[in-house]
Amino acid sequence: MKKPGKLTLANLPTPLQRLPRLSAQLGVNLLLKRDDLTGAALSGNKVRKLEYSFAEAERQGANVILTTGGVQSNHCRATAIVARQRGLEVGLLLRTADGKAPGSLDGNYLLNALIGADLRHITPAQYGDRNALLEAWAREHSEAGRRPYVIPEGASNALGSLGYVDMALELAAQLGEAPWAGEHIDLIAHACGSGGTAAGLAVGRAQAQLDCAHHVYVVCDDAPTFQARIDGIIAEMVERFAEDGEPLHAPFEVIDEYKGIGYALSTPEELSFIAEIARLEGIFLDPVYTGKALFGLVKDVQAGRIEQGSTVLFVHTGGIFGLFPARDLLAAATIRP
Repeated sequence: MKKPGKLTLANLPTPLQRLPRLSAQLGVNLLLKRDDLTGAALSGNKVRKLEYSFAEAERQGANVILTTGGVQSNHCRATAIVARQRGLEVGLLLRTADGKAPGSLDGNYLLNALIGADLRHITPAQYGDRNALLEAWAREHSEAGRRPYVIPEGASNALGSLGYVDMALELAAQLGEAPWAGEHIDLIAHACGSGGTAAGLAVGRAQAQLDCAHHVYVVCDDAPTFQARIDGIIAEMVERFAEDGEPLHAPFEVIDEYKGIGYALSTPEELSFIAEIARLEGIFLDPVYTGKALFGLVKDVQAGRIEQGSTVLFVHTGGIFGLFPARDLLAAATIRP
């Protein structure tokens, strides 16, 4: 693909890891792609996307970065931290239940405050107009003589999604080397909240000739909504970056059965599952994204929708800071005497 330049922000390549005890329970060979290990403060999948977004912002001479997400958004936290690392100002448009600042500093929101981000709070209804609100905020900065650059929710546009084209190529290289040489992946699965990771992997799998199924476990909205959103990102990627004659994208399936009771809302069963995986494998999932997605993947194996004996790769997209605001719910659901 005709990719633009990018920054080096993530610790790459992220490792592959087997989950032997969960694999034995399920009857599949379950692997983990540890994208939660892209960094410490920059932990998670967002940093791969931001390598492209910030490179473009700096090419354009931006000195203020603006973006949006939920009050505990991993993307907003990563964006704020990268902005400070690059010497830039940053503003975050954060969705809260009532449009007011939360009553306590916790999780990602605590890190945003520590980093000194300019924080604005909006209601869920206002969040429907988030792109227009970001553009209005950008005009405020422009009129004050600054040079703003807007990164969309999740950095999930054609540019940011190139980060997961790169991840597919990285994975293919790992599967060609010891100790993974000869390993064939039957299924790749991951959580999805804004569509960029799914779009990038769909295009990247075609680029890397990774012949496997691809399950996208959405954590909000529904399958038709995300199918259209991901297709739209892919179409923009092909238009902007594809060379003539290149494969466009590999197929994927959007699954909305395990989003639970709502975005960033958890059932006791989901929280108990997070604790079970921590105790079984020493892996920390988060209640918003990876906990729901791996929970769904396990349910699909148990229901026979994923073939016994197959090799399944789950992309751990991070989110550890989301555990801390959920401490009371986790305690009630999981901590035993």
